[in-house]
Amino acid sequence: MPAVTVANPLALPRLPEPALDARPRPVLAVTTAPSGVEGEGFPVRRAFAGVNQTYLDPFIMMDQMGEVEYAPGEPKGTPWHPHRGFETVTYLLDGEFVHQDSAGGGGVITDGDTQWMTAGSGLLHIEAPPEALVTSGGLFHGIQLWVNLPSVQKMSDPRYQDIRAGDVKLLASDDGGALVRLIAGSVGGFDGPGITHTPITLLHASLNPGARLSLPWRKDYNALVYVLSGSGTVGTDRRPIETGRLAVLGAGDTIDLQADARQDSNKPNLEVIVLGGQPIGEEVAWYGPFVMNTHAELAQAFDDFKAGRMGRIPADRI
Repeated sequence: MPAVTVANPLALPRLPEPALDARPRPVLAVTTAPSGVEGEGFPVRRAFAGVNQTYLDPFIMMDQMGEVEYAPGEPKGTPWHPHRGFETVTYLLDGEFVHQDSAGGGGVITDGDTQWMTAGSGLLHIEAPPEALVTSGGLFHGIQLWVNLPSVQKMSDPRYQDIRAGDVKLLASDDGGALVRLIAGSVGGFDGPGITHTPITLLHASLNPGARLSLPWRKDYNALVYVLSGSGTVGTDRRPIETGRLAVLGAGDTIDLQADARQDSNKPNLEVIVLGGQPIGEEVAWYGPFVMNTHAELAQAFDDFKAGRMGRIPADRI
């Protein structure tokens, strides 16, 4: 990690320095992600566990998948399963994953790629390591994020985006000490390639030891910082953060981060996922693979799934 980098960040476009009157966002809370398993048994950290949904809106869930070094025969994925009412975003740092859905979407993602699937009105899908990876084993690491859809878009047509690593917008901090990979949304006047129904920004930043990063952030967005690896501080009061911790930030104009001067030798930088979006402000009824607004809509989703109205597993299934 990381999968996408550059030899000389100073050659990249630079994020602007904060305005003199910019107000840094304070830290409201720092939580530690508990560990669990997902799908057929691959290890995850539940990044949003224990955080009030009010602070997360428009996001529902985020898992850090791995980081794990699989032996031959060990790589695991998920079986075929349904979704309705939201979007799944899978960002892969290391390894390889194959996706297929009943709406005809899918493909293979590897180091630095992103799969962005809008489940909308509903579909079936599967995520699995390719046969070659199962045979050889290897490193696997990524995140999966669930982004809610507003009620008027929950029954929209399914859509699939394949965002390659080379399409991600690469930026440097004003002094070149941090590298930012902008996947979706906008920051500092730059746009990422991801097309979103719900207005959000999603990025992965790497801070060199001792480096600082001040990200301009939309006032109407919430702000969350999750640490993939390394250690540092966040916010005006320099709250400590480290691997597996999530910082929830309050109102303001910038997200301020600093990497500790000393990092573990095998994890040389502070690696963070930074995300935020415009809160939808609607009731959330979430159970299993469905995210709706009411319990009646959840019941309808289960009925539609059982009746085969969310699609069929294709004949050329993986």
